[in-house]
Amino acid sequence: MSFFGFGQSVEVEILLNDAESRKRAEHKTEDGKKEKYFLFYDGETVSGKVSLALKNPNKRLEHQGIKIEFIGQIELYYDRGNHHEFVSLVKDLARPGEISQSQAFDFEFTHVEKPYESYTGQNVKLRYFLRATISRRLNDVVKEMDIVVHTLSTYPELNSSIKMEVGIEDCLHIEFEYNKSKYHLKDVIVGKIYFLLVRIKIKHMEIDIIKRETTGTGPNVYHENDTIAKYEIMDGAPVRGESIPIRLFLAGYELTPTMRDINKKFSVRYYLNLVLIDEEERRYFKQQEVVLWRKGDIVRKSMSHQAAIASQRFEGTASLGETLTSNVLEQKPLEGPLALVPSPVRNPGHRDTLGSGSCMNGSRVEPRRPSRVH
Repeated sequence: MSFFGFGQSVEVEILLNDAESRKRAEHKTEDGKKEKYFLFYDGETVSGKVSLALKNPNKRLEHQGIKIEFIGQIELYYDRGNHHEFVSLVKDLARPGEISQSQAFDFEFTHVEKPYESYTGQNVKLRYFLRATISRRLNDVVKEMDIVVHTLSTYPELNSSIKMEVGIEDCLHIEFEYNKSKYHLKDVIVGKIYFLLVRIKIKHMEIDIIKRETTGTGPNVYHENDTIAKYEIMDGAPVRGESIPIRLFLAGYELTPTMRDINKKFSVRYYLNLVLIDEEERRYFKQQEVVLWRKGDIVRKSMSHQAAIASQRFEGTASLGETLTSNVLEQKPLEGPLALVPSPVRNPGHRDTLGSGSCMNGSRVEPRRPSRVH
């Protein structure tokens, strides 16, 4: 960035010491485009130099001080005037004075804490950046450089399967099972759907990956649901006793780790939404929350020792009970009067019922006695 005004003008550039060897990662910008930024992890040192190039070598640059900052901040789009900083480090590079020739200033932020993953969503943005500032009487000269931070995790100790039975009394009873409740971003969701009773003419079934972004607190809470993927698992009418396998690869989708109450500003959660559609285009669906995390085992080989230690942190770690009970939400059917509605209890093997409404033969929704599946 150049400064044009009275007196000298200067070009400011921020250079990292390990720019040639440091890995870059793609990150979505606010306008939806993807750009590559230098990738850092929690606990890594950020070092480099601030280069000042004078446009006119015959004039001196007067300044009130030169500094470099490392900042981590959250910006809520509905409150753009306020930036919530959770990391703010400052290094003074030069005292007030004059610069008569182009020069560079070294800086180093040692073992910087970067507790959250970089994120750009529909209503919120979490970013890390370096900001060099030349203070002047009229206008400051400012140069910013964004970086991307990934939070690495280890395998969770508890990762039980999700098993649930749902249905409408005397109309439809199905049992679905997912092999795990926590998946890394390159994982494969393996499961099955087992039809215990089918008296509704089902013609189509799919699984959706839904991202729910929650921002704000109190009366200023905003929810944004985004369907990341639709995966068709059946096309045609199932029969009683039929079992349909599920194998969904996550690597091909734009996913982030699950983020819970980040700095008390926002959360990002993911749900698997099982959707059944009958011949009359009525939809029946059931949502189940899953936890996503970023696997760090392979990346750790090329990381510095300090970053490897920091990668032990598991963002969003939750016990099995918390994972299975956290998705008690208000769901609205996409179409039609019937929907699979969450139960207030979530335990493996729990039997649930479809939501309010009546079956095709007029029977009401009633809990049914559990039956053994062979």
